[in-house]
Amino acid sequence: MAETEQQRSKRRRRRTLFDGVAELYAACRPGYPAEIIEFLTATAGVGPGSRVLEVGCGTGQLTKGLAHYGFDLSAIDIGPALIAAAQDGLAEAAISFQVCSFEEFAAADASFDLIVSATAFHWVDPEVKVSKSARLLRPGGWLALLSAERLYDDRLAAALRQMWIARSEEWARNAWSTMKPQVDADATAIADSGLFGQLVHRTYERRATVPADTVLGVENTRASSLSWPPDARQAFTAELRSHLGSLAQVPVTEQTFLTMARVR
Repeated sequence: MAETEQQRSKRRRRRTLFDGVAELYAACRPGYPAEIIEFLTATAGVGPGSRVLEVGCGTGQLTKGLAHYGFDLSAIDIGPALIAAAQDGLAEAAISFQVCSFEEFAAADASFDLIVSATAFHWVDPEVKVSKSARLLRPGGWLALLSAERLYDDRLAAALRQMWIARSEEWARNAWSTMKPQVDADATAIADSGLFGQLVHRTYERRATVPADTVLGVENTRASSLSWPPDARQAFTAELRSHLGSLAQVPVTEQTFLTMARVR
């Protein structure tokens, strides 16, 4: 999990980019299915009054699902515009929102029954994420990580893949071209830390259709595309529009992945 200073600088810069597109992020990024949230909470044994920390809440894609359980819920993110959007969508919910990074987040040891992060944990400093989570969890508490992907059907998927290959750094081009799955470094770090018990995995998949504008929005709220200059983003969007053609609705396979472990 070690990284060079150059890698750290790049990661920390990129994780700030989402705040500049908070409105688009809220409109196009998928939420998390109730079925997998129910499995998560049941496995962790949490309920009304349980202290839960969400790391990297963004605009509230997961927070909305957690809000119904009556947790003593704290949600943090480094983006003030992202937090504001999450608060707007959850105005009636009793949630403590805070603009800060997980590295800077202050809480007493053994404060939480569950720490959860959805498509955000990879942005946390690698030497902090697992050890601090273990320290903040009560004995027997759980750390849960979720991620979500939208897989397009063959023609659009192949075209988009080639677009990303053409615009990616060499190491990423190799990964795209061989279609090798990316190693889940966070799950590996949890397993290797010795601080947690056996990993629990769960996958949920469903077919859906989404508006073509949502496809454009998702691809334009990725850290890679957000790091490009405006003219490169505009060219990317125009090329993707051409592949979408006259489609108003796009069929997708929505996948959600959950990895969780109990602190020792």
